[in-house]
Amino acid sequence: MLHHVELWVSSLEETLPSMAWLLERLGYTEFQNWPGGRSWRHGETYIVLEESPDVRREPYDRLRPGLNHLAFHCADVDEVTAEAQAHGWRLLFVDRHPHAGGPGHYAAYLENAAGFEVELVRSR
Repeated sequence: MLHHVELWVSSLEETLPSMAWLLERLGYTEFQNWPGGRSWRHGETYIVLEESPDVRREPYDRLRPGLNHLAFHCADVDEVTAEAQAHGWRLLFVDRHPHAGGPGHYAAYLENAAGFEVELVRSR
């Protein structure tokens, strides 16, 4: 079982609005809040966004080695996808949506202004 994920961001101010909205929309609740970061908890798992003083000031690139995206179960993929666009997210792979992951996989792939990608996978 996953304990937590910690994402270092180059700008908390830029990343926070879209990520906070999405995590709370998916049922996470704010867990911790400090000047350089925030965390949200769902059950025993939590997700951290942190602008650490040790972070390298390079733009995030999901295509480099490392984290490509986070995938979340989502019962209402279409509704959340429609709402997400008003909260700083854009739909990826529009020409193949909602089956960009293959014909039997119903999901939305979203990217925020900081370049972070999330996948919302239809829960059964």
